[in-house]
Amino acid sequence: METIDAIMAEHPFFKGLDPSVLKIVGGCGSNVRINAGEYLFHEGDEADRFYAVRHGMVALEIYVPQREQVTIQTVGAGDLIGWSWLFPPHVYEFSARAIEMVRATSFDGACLRRKCDEDTAMGYELMKRLAQVISQRLGATRLQLLDIYGPAVHTK
Repeated sequence: METIDAIMAEHPFFKGLDPSVLKIVGGCGSNVRINAGEYLFHEGDEADRFYAVRHGMVALEIYVPQREQVTIQTVGAGDLIGWSWLFPPHVYEFSARAIEMVRATSFDGACLRRKCDEDTAMGYELMKRLAQVISQRLGATRLQLLDIYGPAVHTK
């Protein structure tokens, strides 16, 4: 049976991290399986976990009045889901629903915050990597909003 840190070493978010860092971070993780249709978390809930997806697809959704849940992005293997564990008030900004069976490593946010506070160099490295994820996610959302709310295209 593979250890969590060995599994993490293959995930794009953690790839290239020192094995000692992988072991520390892995101490906050557990492997999970989420069936299609189940939620990893809900918008507005306490953000206590984040997920490194290894297999499957997840819809990131927001609640829109009169439209219910709207998918804003779909992510899959190699992606990271849920950064709200790091930023006060630690509340999820969206919901995450498995579209198909998902295998992921789930990390305890409070555990990892403590370890980052104890080892600021490790915390800084994780923050830089997380900032890249946030930047990419915001860029993808911006493109989607341009597509939805952009000027109408008139054809003749």
